[in-house]
Amino acid sequence: MTEIARTSVLVVDDHPIMRYGVAAIIAARNDMHVVAQAGTASEAVALFREHRPEITLMDLRLPDRSGVEAIREIHGFAPWARFIVLTTYEGDEDIHQALEAGARGYLIKGMPHEALIDAIRKVKAGGRFVPAPVARALASRMPDGELSAREREVLGLLVRGKSNREIATILSIKEATVKAHVSVILMRLNVTDRTQAVIAALQRGLAHL
Repeated sequence: MTEIARTSVLVVDDHPIMRYGVAAIIAARNDMHVVAQAGTASEAVALFREHRPEITLMDLRLPDRSGVEAIREIHGFAPWARFIVLTTYEGDEDIHQALEAGARGYLIKGMPHEALIDAIRKVKAGGRFVPAPVARALASRMPDGELSAREREVLGLLVRGKSNREIATILSIKEATVKAHVSVILMRLNVTDRTQAVIAALQRGLAHL
C-alpha cells in the first residue's frame, strides 16, 4: 500500500496551548504533519533552516520580533517558502504587511479549524487563502494612507501616550517637527484628533500596545 505524501508544517506561536492545539488539529489529518514548533521568531528561522517545511503557520506577535520580520528573513534564503499567518490581528495594515512580506494565507484565530486545514491545502497547491472578512479589511485600506517610517515612529509614541515634547526628546527632533508629523498622521488616517488617531492605529494594526 502506497504511503500518502504528507505536507510538512512548522507551527510558530508564542502561546504553548495555541501551538499544541494547532498541532493536534494537523496531526488528526493523514495528509499533513507538524515537523516542529517554535515560540519565537529566532526559533522559527532556526527550525525552518533545519526542517525546511512546505508550510509555515506564523503568528504576527512574537516575543523577540514580529512574524512579518521572520517571514522576510526566511524568504531571504528560501524564496520558495510558503507562509500562512495565524493571528488575532484583524487590522488592514497587519494584513497588508503580512501579505506584502510574502504570506500566501491569512487566518484569524477563532475561525473554524476546517479553515486552517483548507488554507494549508490551498497554499500547498500554490493558491492563496484570504477569507472574506480579511479581504474586506484589506479592501478598506486607503492607498493614500501610507505613513513614512518617521510618521510610524511618532504614531507609535502617540499610542504610548507621549506628548509632543516627549516625542521630540525621544526622537531627537524639534517639537515643531513633531507637530507637523502629527498633522500629516491625522490627515492620512482621516481623523481629527490624537485620540481618534490612537484608536484608528490600534484598530488598523498600525501600532500595538
